[in-house]
Amino acid sequence: MRTADGRIVLGLHRSGHARDLLEAAADLGIGRIDTASNYLRHRSHEVLKRSAGDLLANFSVSTKVGFFPEGHSLDPARLQIAVEQVAKNLGREPDLVFLHNPEHSASDTGRLGPACAALSDTARAGLCGSWGVSTWDPRPLVDFDVPRPDVLMVRAGLLVGVDVLEAAEALATRWRPSQVWGMSPFGGSTAQEVWERFDPRVFLQGSASVTKAQAAFLSSYGLPRVDAVAVGTDNVDHLRELTEALSYEVDENVVREYRQLLKARQPA
Repeated sequence: MRTADGRIVLGLHRSGHARDLLEAAADLGIGRIDTASNYLRHRSHEVLKRSAGDLLANFSVSTKVGFFPEGHSLDPARLQIAVEQVAKNLGREPDLVFLHNPEHSASDTGRLGPACAALSDTARAGLCGSWGVSTWDPRPLVDFDVPRPDVLMVRAGLLVGVDVLEAAEALATRWRPSQVWGMSPFGGSTAQEVWERFDPRVFLQGSASVTKAQAAFLSSYGLPRVDAVAVGTDNVDHLRELTEALSYEVDENVVREYRQLLKARQPA
């Protein structure tokens, strides 16, 4: 088992939570896994506890609350109860709990501050190690102030539009999280047609032996700049490929030129 590297987070959104995948992740030095209370039809925590067993102690576990069987809610009391339930279902306190896609309740954004305060309170009470906000679309959130989160999770990578990219960076500047994580670096799948038509290896230095998937993945650490990237897969070979990508370096000049091109093509 390699020493844990916090730059990759194994996301369980599309995963069956199989033990062999978790064993492979641990062997590859991946020390973080990320799930949510609503994954696997609201059964993710129970399934993860059952499948991982004693192996779960090798990981830092992050999860998300906000989606309930009847819909999304920013109600502080419901969120606190949800965090308490996580620990019961998981068999341990989570290391990190995100407020899940608060923009989903856009008509209720007046409760964003109290919702974040409730999660901050759960961390102080020891119900979780830390707290954060995970947002798929940060644009509706950029004008709101919240207690300083430990982690902000946003979309990252070459398929993120410039408006979402800039909103994520504005949110990070405003909220000043201790860390920023990226997610969905392939926009859903490496099998999308865009990866056949476009070669992301131009973004890496000395990229002769790099695969397209490795280049796209590593580029996501700078679009926007993030400390870790959550990626979901059930394929151990794909996971190994991504860990090997960390040995390469991004060409910052190419990333900067790409950002300028995105900005230039933005509608006036």
